[in-house]
Amino acid sequence: MSTLTYSEAGATRLGPLPDGYHHLHHRNRVGHGRVDFEAAGAAVTEFRMHRASGAGVEASAPRAEPGGAVRVSLGVGPVRFSAPCRVVWTEYGPQRIGFAYGTLARHPECGEESFVVDLADDGTVSFTVMAFSRPARWYSRLAGPLVPVAQRWYARRLGRTLRRIVTRARRQQN
Repeated sequence: MSTLTYSEAGATRLGPLPDGYHHLHHRNRVGHGRVDFEAAGAAVTEFRMHRASGAGVEASAPRAEPGGAVRVSLGVGPVRFSAPCRVVWTEYGPQRIGFAYGTLARHPECGEESFVVDLADDGTVSFTVMAFSRPARWYSRLAGPLVPVAQRWYARRLGRTLRRIVTRARRQQN
């Protein structure tokens, strides 16, 4: 994956996160049981969670797959930032579903971000965002300490959005 703008591809899957970057780790409970786990996993890997949180997403495939292109855009009206990425890993297991994408040229940041849903032995369904990044463009360097604050805000927003998606899916099942 030579088009990535960093060399530590896959670090959000295996850890540890590399030095020299800002680290983000946000985890929250989004449901309970197999049905909630499967609903959350599908919403994450089909990019529905991102779209429902207000992000624009263009993806080369309907579901996250290694090597797939993803362009995420955030903003309002003409003030919209576009972030080209490539999916670097996916996992579709019985107790863990998720993926990570890494930054490509013209992304405001340099690094990787993962979105993972876990089903614990007690049935708890958790969602985790893990990332490492550093500024790659003049405007992200200029924003300085505001960028990590915005990243934490967005991770929390994704968690709340995913919890709503899971709750809605559960209600439709009943």
